[in-house]
Amino acid sequence: MAWKGLHLSRPARLSVSDNQIVVEQDDSEVRLALEDVAYVILDVPHATLTSSLIAACMEAGVVIISVDVRHTPIGVTLPFHSHHKQAGVAAKQISLGEPFKKRCWQRIVVAKINNQAAHLESLNKNAEALRALAKRVNSGDPNNIEAQAARDYWRTLFTGFTRDSANDLRNKIMNYGYAVARSGVARALVAYGLLPAFGLHHASATNAFNLADDLLEPFRPFVDAIAALRTNDRDKSEDLTVDDRRAMAGMLLADARVGAEKVSLLVATEKSAQSLVQAIDASSAELLQLPVFVAPKRSP
Repeated sequence: MAWKGLHLSRPARLSVSDNQIVVEQDDSEVRLALEDVAYVILDVPHATLTSSLIAACMEAGVVIISVDVRHTPIGVTLPFHSHHKQAGVAAKQISLGEPFKKRCWQRIVVAKINNQAAHLESLNKNAEALRALAKRVNSGDPNNIEAQAARDYWRTLFTGFTRDSANDLRNKIMNYGYAVARSGVARALVAYGLLPAFGLHHASATNAFNLADDLLEPFRPFVDAIAALRTNDRDKSEDLTVDDRRAMAGMLLADARVGAEKVSLLVATEKSAQSLVQAIDASSAELLQLPVFVAPKRSP
């Protein structure tokens, strides 16, 4: 099972040899077994990849994430048809009824709000309002409790914060982390035969990752927690540092709980995708398993 992420912040040449990713930088060379790697982040303008490596990554289910000149992840390369029952799973997914999708969305929103509350509680902040809101989420969240919870959450978590402020260091770090988490979720969905474009709640005709954006929601508080630790007592007008980007590149290796198990977030993406397939097969949203918040270590 893949359990590593590769983050490149210096010029490098990547190739494949003996089923290993070969990373050449300056006069050094590092080799990583393909089967151990889940994702590669090309966070550098001067990185070259051989076509053989790209093909090998797709065969092994390794996601390749690209970033722009501002070091913001902007693209992801996913394997195609990596599941043995791709057509059958996709057909069931596309034909899902609205009641089922609404019940799944209810579970996703409740999990997200409870994870937000757990994050606040890990910081010794009051989360009673969030816990109460989580209990009020109905099928499909028709009253948009998610948005009400978000307003309370951000107000309690940060001082003088606006989520859409592009120049705020906290947003820069979180957006980087969200993109990494989104790629991890998309990787897991494809691995289990699901089509990321067809969502449960998100339904934009221009979004190729509607389903990934649905399942991403309970993962967001994990990103927020790392961002909060990294930005505490820092000037919020700063730019992302290499260390910030490395911390977020590794966020999928942070701890979470799924059911009774303590697993990495990377494994949690796989368990969530697998459970969604099981929920679809059984027409039971209650089978959908989502990550439960575990506070990150103080030195991410």
